[in-house]
Amino acid sequence: MNNKYDIIITGAGHAGSEAAAAAANMGSQTLLITTDMTTIAKMSCNPAIGGIAKGQIVREIDALGGYTGIVTDETAIQFRMLNLSKGPAMWSPRAQSDRMKFSQVWRQKLEKIKNLFFWQDTVTELIIENKKIKGVKTKLGVSFYADAVILTNGTFLNGLMHVGKTQISGGRDAEAPSYGISEQIKKYNIPVLRMKTGTPARLDGRTIDFDKLTEQKGDDYTAMFSYLPDIKTKLKQRSCYIVYTNKKTHETLKTGFKFSPLFNGTIEGTGPRYCPSIEDKLVTFSEKDSHMLFLEPEGEDTVEYYLNGFSSSLPLDVQIEALKKIEGFENLKIFRPGYAIEYDYFDPTYLNHTLESKIIKNLYFAGQINGTTGYEEAAAQGLIAGINAHLKTRKKEEFVLNRDEAYIGVLIDDLVTKGVDEPYRMFTSRAEYRILLRQDNADFRLTEKSFKAGLASEDRYNLVLYKKKTVEEIKSLLKKTNISPDKINTFLTEKKLSPVKQKERLEKILLRPQVKIKDLIPLSEEFYEYVKTIKKIKDEILNSAEIQIKYQSYIDREKQNAEKLKRLERLIIPDNFDFSKLQSLSTEATQKLNKIRPKSIGQASRIPGVSPADISALLVYFGR
Repeated sequence: MNNKYDIIITGAGHAGSEAAAAAANMGSQTLLITTDMTTIAKMSCNPAIGGIAKGQIVREIDALGGYTGIVTDETAIQFRMLNLSKGPAMWSPRAQSDRMKFSQVWRQKLEKIKNLFFWQDTVTELIIENKKIKGVKTKLGVSFYADAVILTNGTFLNGLMHVGKTQISGGRDAEAPSYGISEQIKKYNIPVLRMKTGTPARLDGRTIDFDKLTEQKGDDYTAMFSYLPDIKTKLKQRSCYIVYTNKKTHETLKTGFKFSPLFNGTIEGTGPRYCPSIEDKLVTFSEKDSHMLFLEPEGEDTVEYYLNGFSSSLPLDVQIEALKKIEGFENLKIFRPGYAIEYDYFDPTYLNHTLESKIIKNLYFAGQINGTTGYEEAAAQGLIAGINAHLKTRKKEEFVLNRDEAYIGVLIDDLVTKGVDEPYRMFTSRAEYRILLRQDNADFRLTEKSFKAGLASEDRYNLVLYKKKTVEEIKSLLKKTNISPDKINTFLTEKKLSPVKQKERLEKILLRPQVKIKDLIPLSEEFYEYVKTIKKIKDEILNSAEIQIKYQSYIDREKQNAEKLKRLERLIIPDNFDFSKLQSLSTEATQKLNKIRPKSIGQASRIPGVSPADISALLVYFGR
């Protein structure tokens, strides 16, 4: 039995799966340890991937050579592009997946990676010597050794589930928690804190009157998450449904408040503000008589449904009675109740941007143990940790994404610079450069960087080069091609737009908000003939060219702003600099800077408690 590997990953959730795939595909002999081989990348909460800002993250994962987008596309039972009524910086892809097949396909993908090996067991102890990771010990008494270890334990560390007064030790429904690691980490003066998250009851669709609900069908979309052209779902598409709570629902829920672990002090962890439980909603929005909920199918063929927006830790009888007060749920039966779960996480400000610990060398942290919530945020961290663990053990340059390069860069910079006091969820508003960080251009931004680092494949990289070249050719063609009034005015009149009086460049016509690039194909012979030559990802190329043309001035302005702020990122602070010797810094700034140890003036400027005056003092001291 082989007990020595290059990299070990503990936990096979979304973070662990991406970390294992990245490290192994880059060439590291990688061991993935999980308590249950049948629950790899399990969708333990809602059966969906993507959404506002989260969809952008998944497209970035795909552009880097990760698997979340591919698995989502292959197991999708509904796809929607959110925010299409807004500008392209806000467009966000989201898919419902078959929850069971999602885990199965992930396992199949991982088993095909030649450098990746598996062990079903629970890690109970880290082997650390002189503040450097050496390996892990498991519940079965086996010791494994590696040059780097990545912790992706999710909600399993000292996990405790709540349903009313009932408490069950567990990291997820019916799954045992993990003990030992938190207590060990705490000995190295890394803060171990508690957070809470929750999930709703799962409903039996055979007992729901769907005629009383509002159906929500998916989009007919040619491209979803993966930039690879041949990745498609073959599954039957399913509808979601919109339902509403009402006064009777709320009255029933309130009868259980005195037994709620959220309100009686039983739960100590901080919950997600942006995804509150139904009892939280009733207190925070007491003036509302109803709340909108989304009924989501759990799979292609199953009758099980997930009620998005109704997570709860109230007693079982209260949950059931309240649900039955919702129109269409009068005869409802459930498969299992909602519950809240408390778990340990570690202060992410004790990490570098590579997600390596600042305290214990070659030990990486990724996923919910860093204080985040969501599959997408976890997967992104796992990918970056996997890449960097491989590069570190090969003594190669670290792989870090900046805030103007990726939402993943924003996510990790926020974690290690600002820390968290509630479960962190990504939003478009967190990104200063969201016009640059669109879901349509993640491959333009990231694939070349990943290819050079050794993860993205040559075929993927060549596809991006082809796309870039073709987009530029389209932009050039539309800029120099004129169209006469007799060929365009009928179309403009039908669109209720002002006709042209002389020949006009196609580019200028396209700048009109009501005109789409596909509208111009049949109207211009030159453009029509060129489009026929596009051999692959035609729709994606046309959409990319249209966005660049319509929003070029905004894109250029945002690039200029990003470049100005990046100057601060280039001002490096020495690793062991003692901020205490700068008397001009405020006491709070000195304490925060000495704790977080920013790598640059730019990072220092984003630390809460460090004022512009403190930054000016740093600039003066470093001669800038």
